[in-house]
Amino acid sequence: MAYQHPQQPFQGYGYCNSYFVEAHDDDDGMFARAAAERERSRGVAKLRQKALAEDLSRTTADEYQEDILDHMERMEAETMPDLPSIEVQTEIQWYMRPYLLDFLLEAHYAFQLLPETLHLAVNLLDRYCSRRVVYKRHYQLVGCAALLISAKYGDRKERVPTIRELKSMCCSLYDDDMFTQMEWHVLQTLNWIVGHPTVTSFLDLALTEVAFDTELQHMSLYITELALYHKDFIPVRPSVMARSALALAKCILARPQSRYTDWSARYDSQVVLNLSNYLNQPSQALQRKYAAPHVSSVSSTIELFLQQQAMLAQRVVLAPAPEPIAMEMEPSVPINHYLTPQTPQKGGYPNILNGVLTPPITPDKDFCNQMAYGVNQGMLPRHCVPTPPSSAEHAHAMHYTGPHYIQQPQFVQPQFVQ
Repeated sequence: MAYQHPQQPFQGYGYCNSYFVEAHDDDDGMFARAAAERERSRGVAKLRQKALAEDLSRTTADEYQEDILDHMERMEAETMPDLPSIEVQTEIQWYMRPYLLDFLLEAHYAFQLLPETLHLAVNLLDRYCSRRVVYKRHYQLVGCAALLISAKYGDRKERVPTIRELKSMCCSLYDDDMFTQMEWHVLQTLNWIVGHPTVTSFLDLALTEVAFDTELQHMSLYITELALYHKDFIPVRPSVMARSALALAKCILARPQSRYTDWSARYDSQVVLNLSNYLNQPSQALQRKYAAPHVSSVSSTIELFLQQQAMLAQRVVLAPAPEPIAMEMEPSVPINHYLTPQTPQKGGYPNILNGVLTPPITPDKDFCNQMAYGVNQGMLPRHCVPTPPSSAEHAHAMHYTGPHYIQQPQFVQPQFVQ
């Protein structure tokens, strides 16, 4: 067929100034209907493939569920911190822990990291403190390094904090190379074993045995993060903590407990009792975080629950007591003795002979001692948390009694780098 210029009409056809020909009215949208039918068929095929893949994944997961759970329980036993080793630290004290946890909690919230990232960071921090002697001026640096490692390990790449951002949050107290050096030193100390099964991993397994309940999930996460602030729960394994927190959350929300044959029903009653004793001692940062509607406002729910429990206890006290039985009884501990706030104390320990000091040398920066801790009202990390002094004349006045502290360290307002 000979080539004809597009401006010249073809034989037997009219003039056409375009290579695209529109359908005539008598076609009645035949080509459009055919294209829509093809798209619909592709969509149905994709949905079928997705459903088939989910069924196969669920079947495979059910087959290997026991093996996965055994591996996770074995790994959690190998990656647990040692509380007695942390107790012999000479500079860092237990009253410093809530300050550092508040800092990590707000940094974790500001960067929108996954829940398991926070729990893994605290695990790395405690494991490092179990093996190394940590100066109080390096305590926050170790926490930042642990958060950075955990974010790189399991979080999305675009949400991993940079050293520049962490330096700004720490009021430029540490140099850039100190973060890198401490990150390497933490990994070297832990033999590069980062894969610790967090409490959120076991909590996800436990939640698969119950109906989908967003409020129950948020309540369980709140209780597990509350446990991070207290040293009593450091030796508790994540699997036990997940089941105990879920059982307590069901009790608070009046949800039915799991059947005795379920894995989630094997919780520790003593851990549940200890968790319930700390419900009235939340950190302000944690309380603000879980007061938002997108996390079901579980902190407000707990406040209402505690008020109801206090009213019930008052009714029991006002009720007439039965006549005492005329018999000798041994003196017992008061019923509410376990509710008495206990301040964790550590006795004097001799100088540690076996231990390696943390390598970085912190510059002397005295400008982080001007403003009181906790002035920021939002959740953005607008403060740095220095480790408070532990001198003898201040130790008796600086004890942790819940969300408040008797005497608080001083710090400056950081300026974020745009």
